[in-house]
Amino acid sequence: MYQTGMIIKIIEWNSSAYQAMIGLRKTVLLEPIGVPVTYIQPLNEKNDVFIAAFVNNEIVGCCVLTPGENKNVQLRQMAVATHLQGKGMGASILQFAEQTAKEMGYTRLLLHARNPVIPFYEKCGYATVGSEFFEVGIGHHKMEKKLVNTV
Repeated sequence: MYQTGMIIKIIEWNSSAYQAMIGLRKTVLLEPIGVPVTYIQPLNEKNDVFIAAFVNNEIVGCCVLTPGENKNVQLRQMAVATHLQGKGMGASILQFAEQTAKEMGYTRLLLHARNPVIPFYEKCGYATVGSEFFEVGIGHHKMEKKLVNTV
């Protein structure tokens, strides 16, 4: 897994780090598929948990945890800077997100995976649930993982 000089931590909503996170999400997730940054609605994210990875104080990876019902939490907007993809950073961020969710009392993590990244999530222990659906104009599948405390 990617470790060299990387720090993963929870950041505050509407902080300067949060604004940088929006920039990364825009560059990695939205611009390549032609979705405007207005797709991200900061006020709707006020109660979410923001996880960011930093190298040399620069945000290079992130994800959002959105609380759900029945001890479920949804992972959204997972992004890793393009030049660092495929080096284990995403797996490290995902592991941090899973641990954070467990510590918050969640027992299942849900996500909507873009079709090309389904193998990444499968490798991390996620199972596909249901049929393909389209979100922001591209194919996705719902995926989930039961979070088990190893304490």
